[in-house]
Amino acid sequence: MSEPEKRAETAAEQVTQLVELLDVETIDVDLYRGARQPGGVGRVFGGQVIAQALQAAQRSVEGKDAHSLHAYFMRPGNEDFPIIYRVVRDYDGGSFANRRVIALQQGVPILNMIASFQRPEEGLSHQADMPDVPGPDELRSEFELREEIRDHVPERFRPFFLRPRPIEIRPCSPRNWFKPEKRDPVQHSWFRTAAALPDDPALHRAVLSYASDMMLLGTATLPHGVNWMTRGLQSASLDHAVWLHEPLRADDWLLYTTDSPWAGHARGFNRGRIYSRDGRLVASVAQEGLMRMREG
Repeated sequence: MSEPEKRAETAAEQVTQLVELLDVETIDVDLYRGARQPGGVGRVFGGQVIAQALQAAQRSVEGKDAHSLHAYFMRPGNEDFPIIYRVVRDYDGGSFANRRVIALQQGVPILNMIASFQRPEEGLSHQADMPDVPGPDELRSEFELREEIRDHVPERFRPFFLRPRPIEIRPCSPRNWFKPEKRDPVQHSWFRTAAALPDDPALHRAVLSYASDMMLLGTATLPHGVNWMTRGLQSASLDHAVWLHEPLRADDWLLYTTDSPWAGHARGFNRGRIYSRDGRLVASVAQEGLMRMREG
């Protein structure tokens, strides 16, 4: 098997694992179990908890599509345990429905989320224009960029740094992981799943929500010349909101443009807009995260 064929096979396996990860198991009425990330160690990725919580909420609604979610992270998830999702049916109206989701590990809440659903309808429309940036075909993937510097990565970090991922990312302005320089708090990246997804709109919304927690928190660090590899920097998502505007495919290229208008008091605020390749604004995102520099 050639090297490109091996990479394609690995990508397909990674995406299959992602689909299975987000396919929450029904264990009772409005009670679901989220699987563990295969090979995951340490803290659970926040996007996984958001996406699984959204999938649990979507299972309890018929005839309406998710259009927004607002989540608060309370405790870091532990990869050693599955996550239980309890759905509360707060409201079912003619046009809208609301669901509250509590994510628990070992009986302790780690995330609270509210999701809103709407019956499809037409209305007045406008949108912000898509930024003028290079297309994904002109850019290298983040995996290729990481491979270039593998010899500079401490050996104990290489498996995590170089592991295959189900989401392919192509940054328009790649960052220097080892010598970050101060720059404006704006960045643009293309992303999509590394292989095709099933034709399930609810799954595509969940995958977008999963990926929306990538590339966002670090935007607030850009003006300060630090990143997640900087010694002493403690960072974590505190809350996360997604507004789903238009139908989308998460296995086709999406442009994630992010900016950070403010940081202070050990917190950074970040905003994101997600566009389809044909220029439709398909989602908006906002997040506040912990951004604390520890001395010593």
